[in-house]
Amino acid sequence: MDSIAIGAGILGTGGGGNPYIGQLRARQAIRQWGPVTVLAPEELPDDARVVCVGGIGAPTVGIEKVRDLQSYHALRAIEDFTGEKATALISNEIGGSNSVEPLIPAAMAGLPVVDADGMGRAFPEFQMKTFFVYGVPCCPMAIADEKGNSVVIRETISPVWAERLARSLTVQMGCVACYAVAPMTAEQVRRTAVPNTLSLARRLGDAVKDARTIGHDPLDAILDTCPGRILFSGKVTDLQRRTTAGFARGTLTIEGLDDYSGEQMFIEFQNENLIAKRNGETVCTVPDLICSVATDVGEPVTTELMRYGLRVTIFGFPAPALWATPEGLAVAGPRAFGYDTDYIPLMSPLPPGEG
Repeated sequence: MDSIAIGAGILGTGGGGNPYIGQLRARQAIRQWGPVTVLAPEELPDDARVVCVGGIGAPTVGIEKVRDLQSYHALRAIEDFTGEKATALISNEIGGSNSVEPLIPAAMAGLPVVDADGMGRAFPEFQMKTFFVYGVPCCPMAIADEKGNSVVIRETISPVWAERLARSLTVQMGCVACYAVAPMTAEQVRRTAVPNTLSLARRLGDAVKDARTIGHDPLDAILDTCPGRILFSGKVTDLQRRTTAGFARGTLTIEGLDDYSGEQMFIEFQNENLIAKRNGETVCTVPDLICSVATDVGEPVTTELMRYGLRVTIFGFPAPALWATPEGLAVAGPRAFGYDTDYIPLMSPLPPGEG
């Protein structure tokens, strides 16, 4: 769990919920209700019914108002509404605490979790999932809070409208909630999910911990495990962050150190890091991953924990191949976030199965 939290924190591009809190909640669920089996997508039986579960809300609120068992209540609500029982669960995103959110209802219900997710990273909005980009219905979906409220959205005219309605409900629920989406088939999971991402998160975490144990550079270990490049390294000198409309939004300024001395990086985020500019020039945008870690130890630094004075290194990783298509870019490319710039791949997209 510790390795998954580190790896998912890195892959979460600054968002996805606080990974430390997420692993504490998952550990408690496994201690209380028992272990969870993880299945590769190809291990799913053809008649599987796979439910996507995840958290929704502002990470800045999530570290003060820790989720309880909302994901389990959302799962039961969608099962009751559809009349179908889940046979497996899958994460909505591999970022932060959302990477392990399915483990909690899985432990409680005795279900396996699929080694895959709907993003291969973290994104701030509900519709930004490969499931929905490639034809899986986004509704019905159920949303539950810690007070005992649950709401089912039966149908929307588009995934964007599902996000709008779900976000409004989440704000009324206190900016932290969990959701579950109507079951998918095994074929839909294999065709539309980003595979092997839970395993990738664990390998990343293992690599960071092993490097620290033997005195090697954890930054090198990260790149050895997940192909990418270092975009910048320096000290956080300015941070503008606000919680609004159910998101943590803001800007981050980093002054370069060592090889980057005299340079500056500017990052904009909406829960997750969206665009990085070095000396005024855009060097990385969504859907590629812009990931921040503490320079000395390789620990992920999420947007809600970022603060003045931290020494951070910014990594860029290529987006999973499912995002580097016209369909994927229309949903999660830079123009989908209002940036007047086209997507220029950081590197070649990762092939299927590489996270």
